[in-house]
Amino acid sequence: MNMNVNRLGEAHWTRKTTWMFISFVLGLALESYVFALASIAIYWVSMPKALGELLLAWAPIWLIIGIIVAGPFSDKYGRKVTLYATLALYAVGGIVLFFATTYIVILISLAIMLIAGGGEMNSIMVASHELMPRKHRGKATMMIINGINFGGTVLAVIALTSAALSGQAATSVQRDVVAIAVLVVVAILFATRVSMPESFLWLQKKGRNADLEKTIKSYFGPEVIAEAVAKEAIESAKPAAPVGPKPSLGYVWFTMIIMIVIAAANTIGFGLMAYALAFAFFPHLQPVILAVFEGAGFVIGFLGLIADVVSRKKFLFWSFVGTFAMTVIVGLTTKVWQHDMTLFWILLVVLAGANSLCYLTEDTVKAEVWPTLHRGTLTAVARFISIGLYIPTIYITARMSPAHYILFNAGVWFVGTLAAGAWIIWGRETGRGLSIQVASGEA
Repeated sequence: MNMNVNRLGEAHWTRKTTWMFISFVLGLALESYVFALASIAIYWVSMPKALGELLLAWAPIWLIIGIIVAGPFSDKYGRKVTLYATLALYAVGGIVLFFATTYIVILISLAIMLIAGGGEMNSIMVASHELMPRKHRGKATMMIINGINFGGTVLAVIALTSAALSGQAATSVQRDVVAIAVLVVVAILFATRVSMPESFLWLQKKGRNADLEKTIKSYFGPEVIAEAVAKEAIESAKPAAPVGPKPSLGYVWFTMIIMIVIAAANTIGFGLMAYALAFAFFPHLQPVILAVFEGAGFVIGFLGLIADVVSRKKFLFWSFVGTFAMTVIVGLTTKVWQHDMTLFWILLVVLAGANSLCYLTEDTVKAEVWPTLHRGTLTAVARFISIGLYIPTIYITARMSPAHYILFNAGVWFVGTLAAGAWIIWGRETGRGLSIQVASGEA
C-alpha cells in the first residue's frame, strides 16, 4: 500500500473533507478580512494622510513576513501544524485589537493578525492541492480562494452597518464588532480543523510511514479499503492531455519568474482598485467600494466551478486579457464616470468580475506547479516577492490623477497578460482534472 498512498488523498471525498473545505474557505475569508481591515482602520483614529498610506502598506508588509516564515515552516513541520500556529496568532491579534484605542496599538494588532493571515493563506493553498480529491481539486481550490472575496465583503458590510452610528461611539462599536468577529471565526476554525489530516503526500515524501498509516486509517475510516482507494486513484490520475515540459533547473526558474509576474500584476492591480482607490479619490465611499468590488468578485467567482474541465493555462490567459481590457476602459472613461456614479458602479462591478476570475486562477496555479517537499517554500517565495512589489506602488500612485492612476493599473495588467501569454505557450498544463502529482511534474 505504501507505494500508492501518495494518491489516497485524491481518491475519495469524505465528510471530513467537507469540514476541511469549510475550514479552508473560512481561513482565507479571515485572511482577506484582516488584510482589508487596514483600509477601514484608517478612519478609527485621527491621523495625517501619510500615516494612512502607512496603514495601507502595513497590510502587505506583515502579510509577506507571515508568508515567508510559514512556507519553509510548513515544509519542515507539516501543513496541519502550521495552520494551528496561525490560528493562535489570530487569537492574540484579535484580543489586542479589541482593546486598541490608539493607532500604535491598532498597528500592533494588525501586524500580529497579518503574520497569521500570510501563513494561513500560503499553507491553505498548499494543503488544498495535496488533500482535495483529484476530480474536484481545481474547482475546490478556486472556491476556497473565493473565500477571499467573501471575507472582504463581510468586513465591508460590518463597517457599513456599524457606521450607521455617529461620532466616537461608531468608531468604538466598529472596532469591537470587527475584533469579536475575528475571535468567533478563529474559534470555529479550531473546531473544524480537528478532523483535518496531515498531507498524505507530505508524510509520504518525508518517509513518516507510521504516521501515514495512522492518518489514512483515521481519515478514511474502517469502511474504506485503502488498497481499493489507491487503485481507484491510480486509474483516475491518468493525464487527460499532454501537460508540457518536465521540471529542469531552467524550467524551474522560468516557472518562478512567471508566477511572480502574474501574482504581482494581480496583487497590485487588485489592491490599487479595491483598497487604495477610495483612499486616494473617494475616502467617504471606502466601505461601499470594498463591498461592491469584493461582493461582485465573490458572485462571479463561482464560474471557477468549471475549473476541472477546462485548460488552466487558457483560463489564466483570458482572465488576464479581460481584466486588462476592462481596466483600460475604466481609465479612458475617467472624466465620464467621475460625474456619473452610476456608470462608475457598473464599470467597477464588471472589472471586479474579470479580476476575480484572474485572481482565482493565478492563485491556484501558483501553488500547484511545485514539488511536494518544496511546495510551501516556493509558493511562499513567489507570494513574498509579488505582494512585496505592491508596497511601493501605493506611494508611487498616491499623487497621480484618477486617469493616470487607472492607466498605470492597466499597464500592470498588461505585463501580467504578457506573462500569462508566455505560460500558455511554454508552461505546463495543470488543469483539466490532472492530479497534483502530474500538475507539479512529479508523476
